[in-house]
Amino acid sequence: MRIPGVPSLVFYWHMARIVYRASRKAQQGSLDFSAWCQSSQEIRNALELVGVQIDISGIEEVKNMNTPCVFIANHMSTLETFVLPSLLVPIMRVTFVVKKGLVEYPVFKHVMRSRDPITVGRANPREDLKAVLEGGAERLNAGISIIMFPQTTRKPSFDPKAFNSIGVKLAKRAGVPVIPIALKTDAWGNGRIVKEFGKIDPSKKVHFAFGEPLRIEGRGEEEHKKIMEFIQARLKEWKE
Repeated sequence: MRIPGVPSLVFYWHMARIVYRASRKAQQGSLDFSAWCQSSQEIRNALELVGVQIDISGIEEVKNMNTPCVFIANHMSTLETFVLPSLLVPIMRVTFVVKKGLVEYPVFKHVMRSRDPITVGRANPREDLKAVLEGGAERLNAGISIIMFPQTTRKPSFDPKAFNSIGVKLAKRAGVPVIPIALKTDAWGNGRIVKEFGKIDPSKKVHFAFGEPLRIEGRGEEEHKKIMEFIQARLKEWKE
């Protein structure tokens, strides 16, 4: 049921309560994967409560996996960071590659730190590559899959030139497959003052599409190309 009123205000009121509870659990050391997944599902419920429709396809590709993997997705808004755990954690343990600012963000930093993410500064590409390859391999060897957004920043459009191949490099090094994720999440807009918190627009349908697993052969150039083609094809389909 859609709640009358301003969707953004209603959603962010619910979101603040959800994140606060999760943050308290994280500080107490009790935000395990199950609790994290529950909080993510509550965020998803809050979005649907204000009228946002969420379409998910290809999740069976993840369910059929019997090994950790690297998820590589385009990055459109804050929504995917909050919602993806509700889709993936019931199937496998995951964590993110995130910019350092997210583990320093008030309140939310406790949640993010509890997930043992790989942090990158984006000021020194060589250091970021080392952090992802070494930290990613360590987590993958421990059975934890990695979610990556290779774009330098969140954008409503997809720019292949800004989509680096670091995820493919990690998968090759760790000997695990890649699963591409195409997503359209601009129902959660980017804010003008605080980028993470923009307008919630229920008229824009949210899409998550999971592709077939790819094993990295050679230098991974062909697989990187296939990932970008998958994302571009789905975005074009959803636009039309």
